[in-house]
Amino acid sequence: MKMSILLIVLLSVLFFACAQQESNPLLGKFNTPFQVPPFDKIKEGHFMPAFKEGIRQAQTEIDQIVKESAAPTFENTIEALEKSGELLTQVNSVFNNLNSANTNDTLQNIAKEVSPLLSKHTDDILMNQKLFERIKAVYAQKDQLNLTPEQNRVLEKYYLNFVRGGANLDETQKEQLRKINAELSLLSLQFGENVLKEDNNFKIIIENEADLAGLPERVVIGAAETAKEQGLDGKWVFTLHKPSLIPFLQYSEKRDLREKMFKAYINRGDNNNEFDNKKILTRMANLRVEKAHLLGYPTHANLVLDEYMAKKPENVYALLEKIWTPALDKAKAEVRMLQEMIQQEGGNFKLEPWDWWFYAEKVKKAKYDLDETELRPYFQLENVRKGAFEVANKLWGLQFEELTNIPKYHPDVKSFEVKEADGTHVGILYTDYYPRPSKRGGAWMSDFRSQNKLNGKNTTPVITNVFNFSKPTGDTPALLSFEEVLTLFHEFGHGLHGLLSNCTYPLLAGTNVAWDFVELPSQVMENWAADPEVMKTYAKHYQTGEPIPDELITKITNAKHFNQGFETVEYLAACFLDMDWHTLADTTTMAANDFEKQALNRIGLIPEIIVRYRSPNFRHIFSGGYSSGYYAYIWAEVLDSDAFEAFKETNLYDQKLAAAFRKYILSAGGTEDPMVLYKKFRGAEPKIDGLLKKRGLM
Repeated sequence: MKMSILLIVLLSVLFFACAQQESNPLLGKFNTPFQVPPFDKIKEGHFMPAFKEGIRQAQTEIDQIVKESAAPTFENTIEALEKSGELLTQVNSVFNNLNSANTNDTLQNIAKEVSPLLSKHTDDILMNQKLFERIKAVYAQKDQLNLTPEQNRVLEKYYLNFVRGGANLDETQKEQLRKINAELSLLSLQFGENVLKEDNNFKIIIENEADLAGLPERVVIGAAETAKEQGLDGKWVFTLHKPSLIPFLQYSEKRDLREKMFKAYINRGDNNNEFDNKKILTRMANLRVEKAHLLGYPTHANLVLDEYMAKKPENVYALLEKIWTPALDKAKAEVRMLQEMIQQEGGNFKLEPWDWWFYAEKVKKAKYDLDETELRPYFQLENVRKGAFEVANKLWGLQFEELTNIPKYHPDVKSFEVKEADGTHVGILYTDYYPRPSKRGGAWMSDFRSQNKLNGKNTTPVITNVFNFSKPTGDTPALLSFEEVLTLFHEFGHGLHGLLSNCTYPLLAGTNVAWDFVELPSQVMENWAADPEVMKTYAKHYQTGEPIPDELITKITNAKHFNQGFETVEYLAACFLDMDWHTLADTTTMAANDFEKQALNRIGLIPEIIVRYRSPNFRHIFSGGYSSGYYAYIWAEVLDSDAFEAFKETNLYDQKLAAAFRKYILSAGGTEDPMVLYKKFRGAEPKIDGLLKKRGLM
């Protein structure tokens, strides 16, 4: 009788679990082509139950590792850890990507609800003393275990992650760290939401056609379509989304409107309203100081950089300062050039930041006879995408086949199966090009599933590239600026890093590399985008199909160093600001704007240039993963300039070099120290000369 009751209970539990899995598509394996997420079946209400079940399963798997009666080994401890949490990773990947690219109030509320649960779950693992004892036992005997280089790297990373996660703290300190982590996770979410709401809340509504003076026809048409979507027929609406903001600043002859638009953009998060971020970011900076001290580091930057190529804040500052002086000198020369243009036109005013884009465009046309409106017709989005695909085909034989039979999370999204030259499946690439209120600003790469070989078979990746490019207007297809062309190639490079990963362990796969190494695969692709030989293959007039003429390519080449002082200075200023916030050795009571002003005055930032991101809207460091790491782009540019030079010395599509770049950079993930990998590819460490030459600073 007792056995019958027990059997009934077990069957009931099994039935409930199966029913739950059937009703919630996030639970279990995805029954879709290539096992991509079933976006057409996923509802918002599925996420919280799936998160809770994922956390429960992951904790059960951790408990099993801790309770293992056999002595700790790499297999029963480290590999077992890598295999744990598979469901939670699946749910979290889908949710995070949707919350970034297609969010709404419900998803944002779920994020706030689940954030403390995930923070607690992570802390429960990293502060599990019995689990850490097993890891330490394996780590202590690593030299006798005959591990592969990748296994050794995984072991070291787990050991360091636990130490940096508080495993060596006493119980009082652990509780303090838990509170810090939980608060930071919520503040980070709130910061990002506030910036998104500031992005969406501002608009300039133009009713008088005279106020459109100077704006290109495509921009005016786009503004009219935006107005129509918002029920404002017959008017024109401009927003803070880049495809609207940038051309407005470049071409609008209405200086007062440019000022209004520019100030709205730079003051996001700094309007003393419900979306103000100043207190949030100061609190985050102070919490990061407290966390660093708890873990035995003098500053947050020391804590973060310990795992990066730079290793120490001093090394980052040294690189920035080496570039800052020539960049600032060049920017000052550019100020004089733009001021001369103002005076030539009879302007009786001093150059201001909201004037820079407008007069830079005029000077570029006057000096180099180069006008962006002349270039855009040759950069049709679809052709540029095909151009990026063709570069990957010529370098590594990759094929890209568009799919129409797999679920997508938004109608704008396109999907591609990526194959080797012999037809072998590599992975899936989603592309999402156009802005919308549900998408955060910028451009990025992420994954719905990362590559690994944990269970004896290769799990192939599902990668996404997300952008905010100008949409098609009327009968005109989406036409990109040259800067947007570089962005497409850049994020595609990140995508290749994820797609071509060839690692066993998820912890090291794809883009899971040192933060100041992760930008190498992306930035190096920009070099192919800008190369004249490559450009002629994809830059074709959208109406005639004619390739871009040599005359225009020559103009682009001649103007490649134009405005580099401005671009380098506004970026480096943000790097310095990031480092100053995160080299605080003690908590600060200084108001955020006062701190920012002091930091920028210290480096001598000129008033005509505003830092690329002001603190209250600096999402990279306060709601992204770049705290103490925004310098990574310039660090990686040293690498990418040097790497591309190798191809220029031989052949743009040199197969031997391409194979080496794939093996040691794109496929290796974090399996070895990044400088070791780079030297295996290049044969030597990179030099800064290539970067300075590329930016015209030497």
